[in-house]
Amino acid sequence: MIRSLNSFLLCAVLVLPSYASGQSATGKSPESLPGSSWPQVASLEKSGWSKQKLLAARQFAETDSIHTSAVMIVQGGEVVDQWGDFDKKIDCYSIRKSLLSALYGIYSAEGVIDVNQTLEQLGIDDSPDPLTKEEKQARVVDLLRARSGVYHLVDFETASMQKSRPARGSHAPGTFWYYNNWDFNVLGTIFEKKTGLKIGQAFYERIAKPIGMQDFRPDDVFYFGGPLSIHPAYHFEITARDMARFGLLYLRHGRWNGKQIVPEAWIEKSSHANEMVKSDGADHGGYEYLWWVDYGGVHFPEVSLPGIYSARGNGAHYIFIIPTLDMVIVHRTDNDPPVKDAKTITEIANRASPASENRAQFGHLVKLILDAQTGH
Repeated sequence: MIRSLNSFLLCAVLVLPSYASGQSATGKSPESLPGSSWPQVASLEKSGWSKQKLLAARQFAETDSIHTSAVMIVQGGEVVDQWGDFDKKIDCYSIRKSLLSALYGIYSAEGVIDVNQTLEQLGIDDSPDPLTKEEKQARVVDLLRARSGVYHLVDFETASMQKSRPARGSHAPGTFWYYNNWDFNVLGTIFEKKTGLKIGQAFYERIAKPIGMQDFRPDDVFYFGGPLSIHPAYHFEITARDMARFGLLYLRHGRWNGKQIVPEAWIEKSSHANEMVKSDGADHGGYEYLWWVDYGGVHFPEVSLPGIYSARGNGAHYIFIIPTLDMVIVHRTDNDPPVKDAKTITEIANRASPASENRAQFGHLVKLILDAQTGH
């Protein structure tokens, strides 16, 4: 049963194992943060890392078909290692959803957005095929959990999403998980309608500036749509190092330099699941508030640590958060669309390796990275 978000925000208390003693797994203060630029660890060996094994991880990323363009490994608020074009802005595809989720956390806590309102109450419909009365009973929180029960056509989705989309009216709102770009696009529409702000401007003012993102600007969010739905997709052009800051913000429970940027309770809800989600007969762990979450030990092949969660984008874009190790790993692929329209972006997404293959390759890369820790 979904608890009321308002009561959750008032009552939730977050205690993660990595901070139970007031220190991170690295022995550094859990408030350790970068300044205007990222500090890099002075000595890999003294920080408990094997230079040789990190090199092996890098060689795997550069030679395997995962098509790595950049990697950042952050622990204790410092860069352990980084390579590739970590300062290049690239479309992050579905990581856009986790970025938007943070804004929903901020504006719902401030009372601007009520996540328990229905589409009907918000005046949300679609065209050329309108929503049914039952579909309009989906709440904002159902969209945030990819359980709206609205299976309307959209102008951008992968072939696998099209293939697995349920029939209209087959599931009541809130009862069935389906990774649904209609839900995610409509969340963008609702956010801008309720706040009166463009997503890029809100993200810049409320998140990027407060945490010192080095590269993001308001016009780095772009939109595209088509004839199937009036709700456009919104995509973020963002660098690996700015994504790493965002991951660190979540690792720090939404706090940055003593200020609560994203409500702690929102991050708690986003990073913990209470049910297994399934697709094509396979278990995928949990999915909450536009984040992929470890559930029942299921998250990534070869990686099983308590409390891990991640943001993911088509073509092997990842923000991978490991609270027990005070670690964020960012992975990028340079599949930036040359033309920012639905046709081009859909073609690129469909050309990417299957998601299961990308997960397996990235999971192995994470294992190699974690194996590089010496514990000294």
